[in-house]
This record gives sequence, C-alpha cells and structure tokens, in this order.
Amino acid sequence: MSHPTGNHFGETLTPDNAVLALIDHQTGLLSGVRDHSPKELQNNLNGLLNMAKVLELPTVVTSSMPEGPNGPVMPEIQQILPDAPVIERPGEINAWKNADFKGFIEKTGRKKIIMAGIVTDVCLAFPALSAVAEGYDVYAVIDASGTWNKNIQEITLHRLSQAGVKVANWSGVLAEIMDDWRSEKGMELGGVLGGHITSYGWVYASYLAQNANQN
Repeated sequence: MSHPTGNHFGETLTPDNAVLALIDHQTGLLSGVRDHSPKELQNNLNGLLNMAKVLELPTVVTSSMPEGPNGPVMPEIQQILPDAPVIERPGEINAWKNADFKGFIEKTGRKKIIMAGIVTDVCLAFPALSAVAEGYDVYAVIDASGTWNKNIQEITLHRLSQAGVKVANWSGVLAEIMDDWRSEKGMELGGVLGGHITSYGWVYASYLAQNANQN
C-alpha cells in the first residue's frame, strides 16, 4: 500500500501542527497492562504529558465506563494538564466515533495527532486507523500505551503500520517536535527527557553542571 508524500504526511511534527489525544488511560485498565510494566508506562506517559505542558499543545483525554471496572482517568493526567477536557464516552468503543472527541481535534485545525491509549489494540488502534482513513497523520506512541501481552502489541504494530499509522515512542516524538536544541523550548524539553529517562538524566545533569561552572 502506498501512502501520500509531499503533504502533511511528510512534514515533521511542530508545536503548531500537532494535537495530543490520550485515550482511556484509566486505573483499572492500567492494572491489566503486561507488554511493559505499569510503572514504565506511567513514566512514559508522564514524559508525554510534560512535553505537552511545555509546548502548550492542545490535548484531549477520553474515558470509557469510569464508574465501572475501567476505573477513573489516571490522576497525573489532570494534575499535569488540568485544562485538558476529559470526554466520557457513553458507549463507543472507537473514540473517533464520539462527536465530542472528533470535534475537538477538528476544531484545532491540526492534521497531526500524537495518540496513545490503553489498550493498544483497541483504544489506540481503532481511532488511529479511523483518523488516518480521513487524512490525518497519526503518531501512535506505543510506549505510552499498553495492552495484555507482548504478542498482542506486536500484532497491533503490524496492523497500524500497514494502514499508514506512524508507530513511535514518546522520546522520539519529543525530539522530532523540538527539532533544535537552540529552539525557544529546547532546554525545557531537555529537562523533560532528563526527568523521565534515567540515563539521559545523567547526561543532562552533567551538561547543567558544566554550564554552571563556565558561568
């Protein structure tokens, strides 16, 4: 299958062309994540949230059956991004079929969607596939999403890639949208990387110490 080039599909992420969509990051669903540890997923999600906070990215959050077994939205989402609307879906499995969710993204006028969800093969995959079919450029952030086991994750990666969804990780998304360390938000975004990737945290701390000594 060929996919469009030379338009928004070929452009890189910028703070002005992207919107963040977080689908069903709920405490009950988090407890069933087994393709990576819930703690790791939590850390990666927080990195993505703090990136969005620094860049002031438009962000929309959804929940499904929060009064039931899926549980409430993970509290750090609203702690870090208190102004992001949380849309409770009354029944749609595919968030793209919810008028409020889709309407929020349409109103931004942005064609690139940074998307993550629990579970990867349903909550993330279905709206990602639907959005791509309607001309959006979707970055599926796999390490800020989670599912029941590694086998399901790998199957879903194939399906998404075959449909033209860009499979990504949160730090790669951050680096792409930052683009240049000399950018206005470069140092703040470097701090987000350092705060959520242990090994890079050492690099960032060394840089800050060296810079302080030079001054």
